Amino acid sequence: MIEVEVVQLLVSPVHRFAGRPADGPADGPGGELVESVRVRGGLGLVGDRYFGRAAHRDAAVTLMAAENLPLDVNPAADLRHTRRNVLLRGVDIDSHVGSTIVLDGAHGPVVFAVNRPARPCAWMDVTVGPGAQRALRGRGGVRCTPLSDGVLALGGATFRVLDEDSAAPR
Repeated sequence: MIEVEVVQLLVSPVHRFAGRPADGPADGPGGELVESVRVRGGLGLVGDRYFGRAAHRDAAVTLMAAENLPLDVNPAADLRHTRRNVLLRGVDIDSHVGSTIVLDGAHGPVVFAVNRPARPCAWMDVTVGPGAQRALRGRGGVRCTPLSDGVLALGGATFRVLDEDSAAPR
């Protein structure tokens, strides 16, 4: 078990990166950064643009390590720029592809299947700054399916990996 911090949570009801990066992102609503969010197993984050969409069930929630934000490219970079949902400090989340993980915070545990890397696209050079796409290669976060209902909130939490064979912590 590892002590981590949930640094930011982003829930966006709209997709802002459509078309060509050179055209820039569409305007987004205010209030995308939240203090807590309800998670529904198999569906995603309540209120998010990917919630309940069959095509995105294996990628409904994206986790990213705060240590991987390209702050050398843009010191103000955060989830609004990277379009990830959960920013964690204290764990190399990118190394857990293929695992089942548990984030256990103030509101109890939430279980996620870590399905695949979240590969950075050309939009990163527009929203974060030139060089961000390259800086995020192999460090852009992970796409997940929530396996349980729960609530994620900002602040301290524990992170653990479940053994795939026996569902016991390792």
